[in-house]
Amino acid sequence: MARAAYIHWLAITLLLGITCARAEQVLIAAEDDWAPYCALDKQSGQPQGLAPELVKAAFAAEGVDVEFRTIPFARCMYEARSDKVLGCFDATITEENRYQYFWHETPMFEEDLAIFALAREPRRDLKLTSLEQKTVGITLGYTYPTDFMENPRITRFQAKSDAQIIEMLVRGRVDYILMNEMPGYLKIQQKQLSGKVVKVGKISTDGFWLAFSRAHPQGEAMAKRFEEGLQKIRNNGTYEALVRAFEARLGLH
Repeated sequence: MARAAYIHWLAITLLLGITCARAEQVLIAAEDDWAPYCALDKQSGQPQGLAPELVKAAFAAEGVDVEFRTIPFARCMYEARSDKVLGCFDATITEENRYQYFWHETPMFEEDLAIFALAREPRRDLKLTSLEQKTVGITLGYTYPTDFMENPRITRFQAKSDAQIIEMLVRGRVDYILMNEMPGYLKIQQKQLSGKVVKVGKISTDGFWLAFSRAHPQGEAMAKRFEEGLQKIRNNGTYEALVRAFEARLGLH
């Protein structure tokens, strides 16, 4: 009888442990205006795009459920410096923020930081040094390479969104603007400026990470678990399937 009671107690304990493990949940901040990688779906209130799909899949591989808070990027990164959220995506690593957050080793994906200009610009091979002695529009709160931000020969003008820096370019207030390539082309298309605003070069190809909070008690440990989950979905085919489905939705296949 005592043995049966012990086995019953052990079974309940194990079941509760499994239930608790399944119920493990984290709160992650997601940026709200960076389609097609991550943008707010106004109907559901949830982020949509490749990035939240990758975040959910990587954490799911570790048995962790994700709740998202979808907010502007600058606020997203600000909250990830507190303990309000576990982390924020999609962030690049710069010299300025390298020690402000915990980082997983492998970027979730990579994207070109492109130089855009009006179509009358004759060159299509511009690079960082091409921007010297020029005016360049950038988006407030976004992360840019240190060598661009600290170059004293480049005049930078900031606006609150990619849409606003496109307007600055069209109105002749700046010579060039910087946007990540695919999100930039989507914004240009939305503003019916295809063929009028074009890519004329690039600064860099950047990785994008989930920046984990150093103030959150689980920040460092979850950064490591996220990396483990990311490797699992890369190895089992989930990552490739998500990327291919994403590209198919954009008409790239």
